[in-house]
Amino acid sequence: MASSVINAGALVTLQELNSASPHFKQGASLRVTGKLQEYSFENAVALIVDGNATLKIDTQHLNINLRVGSIYQFIGELLIQPNNEVILKARVGRNVDGIDLNLYHQSLKLLREFISDQISNTP
Repeated sequence: MASSVINAGALVTLQELNSASPHFKQGASLRVTGKLQEYSFENAVALIVDGNATLKIDTQHLNINLRVGSIYQFIGELLIQPNNEVILKARVGRNVDGIDLNLYHQSLKLLREFISDQISNTP
């Protein structure tokens, strides 16, 4: 029997998700957070925004009520289409209204600094 491994979603901000990013690869497992700007019920595609960055989210496998203007966090796999259109095929989605996105970005920065320090101080 074949086993399938589900990777944890790497914490990535929408601004970091560009073609120069090490996370910008087909099938990368990511966790992204942003404000729901629009949602197409017919296609089950959401568009989230954070600052000037946007990302399409395929929500067809989620059982979640989405409200435009609310903040959501999604975990899923990145799909890069032949026309370079990028979409995250979400396997988990949750409403995180009340989160301060600026504070969230600061905490990610501190977390990365801590991890980097721990790696560099390992004998």
